[in-house]
Amino acid sequence: MTGAGTKDDPWQLTTAPGSSSYTMYRDPEAEPPALVCQVGTTKLLYHLSAIDDLAAWLRAQADWVPLGAADEQKPAPEGTVEAWGRDPGNPVGGWYGLRKGYRGRFGMYLPPLLEELGLVELTHDARNNRVRAL
Repeated sequence: MTGAGTKDDPWQLTTAPGSSSYTMYRDPEAEPPALVCQVGTTKLLYHLSAIDDLAAWLRAQADWVPLGAADEQKPAPEGTVEAWGRDPGNPVGGWYGLRKGYRGRFGMYLPPLLEELGLVELTHDARNNRVRAL
């Protein structure tokens, strides 16, 4: 894995299809503690707890789960990582995204990080990627 997950040495990641590169790092001092995702000039913020929470949810699913990545303004396909990242029944009670207008794409950017951390297996097809816990 490249990067230590800090602001000065972020994780260097690629989306599941391999079409886009981005960086992520932990910001435990943010309020609430955040996971910062930099995609080009766009900064996305997610609850830092998303790493452990998503890994635990995927373990409970015990099977492959579609990513279902979608922008905040678009509905997330049911039964996907994206839908769970918005669901009022998840551990944060709704959106893991912290920046209004940029709360989506949870299913796009979190699974590759979990794969790099050794927590999940991720498919790398051109479309319709899936993830499962290890």
